[in-house]
Amino acid sequence: MASLLLKVTDINVFHGDAQALWDVSFQVREGEVFSIIGSNGAGKSTILKTVHGLLSPASGEIEFLGSRIDGSTPAAIVHLGASIVPEGRGLFSTLTVEENLELGAFTKRARAFTKETIQELSKIFPIINTRRHQLAGKMSGGEQQMVAIARALMSRPKLLMLDEPSLGLAPLVVKTVFQIIATLKAQGVTILLVEQNIHQALGIADRACVIKTGKIAMTGTGNELRTDPEIHKAYMGTLR
Repeated sequence: MASLLLKVTDINVFHGDAQALWDVSFQVREGEVFSIIGSNGAGKSTILKTVHGLLSPASGEIEFLGSRIDGSTPAAIVHLGASIVPEGRGLFSTLTVEENLELGAFTKRARAFTKETIQELSKIFPIINTRRHQLAGKMSGGEQQMVAIARALMSRPKLLMLDEPSLGLAPLVVKTVFQIIATLKAQGVTILLVEQNIHQALGIADRACVIKTGKIAMTGTGNELRTDPEIHKAYMGTLR
C-alpha cells in the first residue's frame, strides 16, 4: 500500500462566528488522485485553504509527511512540499508566462532546478514554449489555467492541490484541463482535487469524498461514488 502523504483528522473551521467545517477527516496516499466534490458553498475550497495554511482550524489536526502543519504558514507548507493552484488562478497579470513560472520555483529545493523544470513542464504544457514571453493577463482563461498549474509544479511538490480548475472554462477547455491532470497522475503526481464538475472529478479519482454543508457525507473510490444512486439523486443533471 502506498505511503500516507496527507492526514486530516476532525478539523473544525470557522469563518468569523460562522462554522464552515464540522469534524472533517480524510487521508491522501502517495500517487493517488483524491477528489473532494460537492455543490457550491459546501465547504470544498475551505478544506483546501485550511490544508494550505490560509485558514487555521479551531480544532483537529492536519499532518503532511508525518508532521503537523495546522497552524503553519502557506510558505512553510510549500517548502515542505505541498503547492496549490487557487480558485481564480492567481497569476501575476503584468508578468510574462516565464516570469510567473520562475516565481513558482521560490523554494530553495526548486530554485536550483528552475530551467530544468521549465523544460520538463514544456513537454506537458506546450503553451510554455509558444507563449513564454506573453503577459499572463493577455491570455484566455484556459491558457491562464495551464500556466497556473505549471507554476504550482515549479516547486516540485509532493502534493498538488487544485481548487476548482474547471471553473468558468468552456467544455472543450475543461476536457483539456482534465487530460493534463490525467497526464500528471500517470507520472505519479499526488493530487488533491476540489471540483464542482462531478463527472470529471469522479472519473479521474482513485478515491473521493462528498461534502455537504461542511460535513463529509460519503467516502469511497471514484467509481463507487460515480455509480452510487444517492450521488445521482443529489446531483441530477450533473453526472452523465
